[in-house]
Amino acid sequence: MELVKFEPNVGGNVAVPISQMFTVSKYVLTQKAKGVRRYPLVLMLEPLFRCNLACAGCGKIQYPDHILDRRLTPEQCWKAAEECGAPIVSIPGGEPLIHPEMATIVKGLVERKKYVYLCTNAILMERKLKDYTPSKYFTFSVHMDGLKTEHDLAVCRDGVYEVAIKAIQAALKRGFRVTTNTTLFDDAEPEQVRKFFDAMMELGVEGMMISPGYSYAKAPDQKNFLKRNRTTELFSRILHRPRKGWRFNQSPLFLDFLMGKVDYQCTPWGNPTYNIFGWQKPCYLLQEGYASTFRELLEDTKWENYGHGRHEKCADCMVHCGYEASAVDDTFSSWRGFSRTVKATLASSVR
Repeated sequence: MELVKFEPNVGGNVAVPISQMFTVSKYVLTQKAKGVRRYPLVLMLEPLFRCNLACAGCGKIQYPDHILDRRLTPEQCWKAAEECGAPIVSIPGGEPLIHPEMATIVKGLVERKKYVYLCTNAILMERKLKDYTPSKYFTFSVHMDGLKTEHDLAVCRDGVYEVAIKAIQAALKRGFRVTTNTTLFDDAEPEQVRKFFDAMMELGVEGMMISPGYSYAKAPDQKNFLKRNRTTELFSRILHRPRKGWRFNQSPLFLDFLMGKVDYQCTPWGNPTYNIFGWQKPCYLLQEGYASTFRELLEDTKWENYGHGRHEKCADCMVHCGYEASAVDDTFSSWRGFSRTVKATLASSVR
């Protein structure tokens, strides 16, 4: 098992392995040195849409059965990672652990030295741990939308929170990297979310990722998606005076963006999506067609037509897959952006 060391930021508010931070920094600076304007940071790899939950805020499981039965092969997944070139691969779904060849897919990506985040609801996680090997390149990113009451309500099934906690504990005991990913909606209570952060840190996860929910057109529940003003209000209350023990696996500038302290335009090419239909245009959240190759996605998509103020469906979106890459790009675009990142990190750590 490889030893995972973490960047010793003041106050410990950022938890990212040193090797990953170095790899991403080197990659971004190389792209900028080459004058590349649009480059991928994270490949969103969707090997299937089927899930073992039916969350009210999800639009993926609304596809008909003949679509839900389709799977990407390991070879298709590896080819997409190589074609895209992003240093990080996030595997959402559906539920990835349903895929019978998921361990093979992960193994191949790790062998290619991609940092892999397997996003799971953890229902199958504990029994599947034996199929995986702990590595600095591999992380279980467990979907947790709050404490027991809030989480079970969000996933529309009682008992899932306790199953996930048990799976996280088992994974940590075996030496796996484990993070959480949390989607917040309009009904989120700031104090409960802060208590949830405390609970996850006490549990021992490496770091947390948070994002506002986006309005999937096919999702059964449409009334609780966040508007932009409500997003900044909610996240300002949640992240005001963060506790020193909280660790986020995200750019501090993205967290500032969620609080309305800095403004960005979306960079949807930063987190391109590849799934059973091909390369999704323009991003993970909109369905404006598909490209057959990554080059075609970059060159043929009319990027100027998407983003806040450019497309009606983008009006309220502040989701990580569009804006995390914007924050990272800001960090490395100038000394001003870099200094803002440092100041944001220090500001959160001294409280």
